[in-house]
Parts: sequence; structure tokens; C-alpha cells
Amino acid sequence: MKQKNKQSNIIIVGTGGQGLITLLKIISEAAFSQGYDVKTSELHGLSQRGGSVGVHIRMGKKIYSPLIAKGKANIVIALETQEALKGVYFANKETIFLINKNIVPIPLKRSFSVKEIVNIIKKNSDKIFLIPASETCREKLGKDVVAGIYLLTLASLKEFIPLTPKSILKGIEKTVPKRYFKLNKEAFTLAKKDEEKTF
Repeated sequence: MKQKNKQSNIIIVGTGGQGLITLLKIISEAAFSQGYDVKTSELHGLSQRGGSVGVHIRMGKKIYSPLIAKGKANIVIALETQEALKGVYFANKETIFLINKNIVPIPLKRSFSVKEIVNIIKKNSDKIFLIPASETCREKLGKDVVAGIYLLTLASLKEFIPLTPKSILKGIEKTVPKRYFKLNKEAFTLAKKDEEKTF
């Protein structure tokens, strides 16, 4: 899905502690390195308590607003399955949903099932990819905090976003503290190994 001559609107949703702001910075660095104009917006909930968090990232030749309008998202990357529902407002039939198959229970509320979530999203888009990113990173790397890096790398490899894997890796190197770079690079490499069997 090459979009190099178009604007690209990316929404990332998840919960506090999943590294959304880090992903926003990595994408911004990668986009700048490829010559894109970039605008971003952060929508915080109770992020330090596992509350809902979302970011908007827009890139293109010239971008004037950081906010994505209703129905204008090219891709929604959800780091938690239920949070993917927050992206429905911004979706159209061509919007890709790249979803971490990982449900974090909401205190005092019934969690939606994966089937319920998929059925709701299908009313807006059929391009739904459920990836067990947290489980995979936990099993292979010992930590699931890099599930976002894993998903972002897959999005780049499949050309769901107009950023090359090389620029994503550069963005990781520029953004992530040195002591965590090795783990993040391992998640990047793991996604490259898993790409063919994942899709």
C-alpha cells in the first residue's frame, strides 16, 4: 500500500504504559528522515494508571492540521483490542485496523470479546488484522512492552504506512534511550522474521 505521494493519517490507540508517545516520536523521526511534513497530536486519558491514550499522526508534502477528521484515517494501530473501537469514528472502508490481540480488563466493566469488537469494526472496514503482538514479544523476548514496536514494524513491512523499515529503525535509534535500544531492535528484528507467517 504505497502512499508516498499522498497524505497519510495514522491513529494509534492503547492504554497508559504501552509506549504510544514513544511510537509517535519514532514515526515522526522516520517521517522527517524521508522528507515528509509531519503534524502530531496527543490525546491523554489517565495514562499513568492504564487509562485510554490516543495519538494522531499526519504526514505528507504539506500538513496544516494535526487532527484527523472523521472517516479520514488510513490506519488505526491498536495496542489493546478494546481500544481499537476508539478508531471506528475515524475509519472508512479503506482504513486498515492493525490490532494487538490483547485485552486489558476495565475495572468494574465487562470487557468486549474479540468477536464483538471485530463485528463492530466490520461495519466500517473489512481490513482488520489481529496480531498477538504482546503474547509473541512476551514469549520470544521476555517483555511485552515492545509490542508496539513489533506492530509498527509490521505496518512498515506490509506498506500499510509510507515509511520504510530502515527509517523506522533509525527512528527507534534516535528516540529510545540507549539502555533500551537492544530490546527494541530485537522486537523490530522479530517482526521482520514473523512477517510472512503473520499475514
